[in-house]
Amino acid sequence: MAVMKVIEVMANSDKSWEEATRKAVQHASKSVKHIKSVFVQSQSAVVDGNDVSEFRVNVKITFEVK
Repeated sequence: MAVMKVIEVMANSDKSWEEATRKAVQHASKSVKHIKSVFVQSQSAVVDGNDVSEFRVNVKITFEVK
């Protein structure tokens, strides 16, 4: 039986929600090991003028506690 833990992480990107999600996982992996999955809980964007200038995600990262 595995013990799993979930943390919430917010990240942003000036390119895409996918890149913001990757950044969240990369940043979390610096201090959390054995990451198993990521769930995008919400997405939002910042609009500057008539264009999207920043993509934001709030994700839940699940990892195994060893």
